[in-house]
Amino acid sequence: MKILHALLISILVLETNAVLAEDRIYTFAIVPQQAVTELAKSWIPFLALLSERSGVKLKFVTAPDIPTFEKRLGNGAYDIAYMNPYHYTVFHKKSGYKAFAKEKGRKLTGILVARKGSAINDIRDLNGLTLAFPAPAAFAASILPRASLRKEGIDIKAKFVASHESVYLNVAQGMYPAGGGIKRTFELMDVATQQELQVIWITPGYTPHAIASHPHLPDAVVNTLQKVMLSLDEDPIGQSALKAIGFKGVEQAQDRDWDDIRQLKITELDSL
Repeated sequence: MKILHALLISILVLETNAVLAEDRIYTFAIVPQQAVTELAKSWIPFLALLSERSGVKLKFVTAPDIPTFEKRLGNGAYDIAYMNPYHYTVFHKKSGYKAFAKEKGRKLTGILVARKGSAINDIRDLNGLTLAFPAPAAFAASILPRASLRKEGIDIKAKFVASHESVYLNVAQGMYPAGGGIKRTFELMDVATQQELQVIWITPGYTPHAIASHPHLPDAVVNTLQKVMLSLDEDPIGQSALKAIGFKGVEQAQDRDWDDIRQLKITELDSL
């Protein structure tokens, strides 16, 4: 009877754990390159479709700014995160995040934008000016442009304004003569703002943002999400959800895909 009782308790515990696993909600964090409202409008439908098709319950989260997002990644606060390539190299090592997907068919390039009709038409026109950037460790929108300008002997001051969207709006409104961003977020801006701006410089291309999971996530959850993500471009509903976040598709990723970033030997976040 004691053996039977113990067996019944074990079965009950296993069943309870299974129910809890099914009810678990996983946080899916998005790097705050845009205002929270804009990120939510784009990403919540994508995550809702991903949840529906995978059976994995996902919750959209972000941070008020990129430095806060970085601190939370450092603390392992998110179950899954969409992070820039430099963030990935740092927080894979520090917190154990492991990439399992990335945008299909895109290399990440940074851009510098200026207001149309201004006197800024070339990066050499920027010498001695103050430019807007999203954050010190925003890879393509901040690190690459600033490093390239230094290499060219162009002396600028950097003002960090929290997001890519803030950069574009500030430049369009004449608050700064130019600023850094990336092509994807620029294309997601409203048409009126885009028409106020011109791209005056583009960086070389690198491996794009990582979609990475914290090491505590079960492999079954990660594999299921990955399988569904890779299939989203196969039907109109999935294509629509991808378009909303500026993707054409998702492809499988592995850690070594970001070795091109590691070779740059960036030290911006070494103090974290």
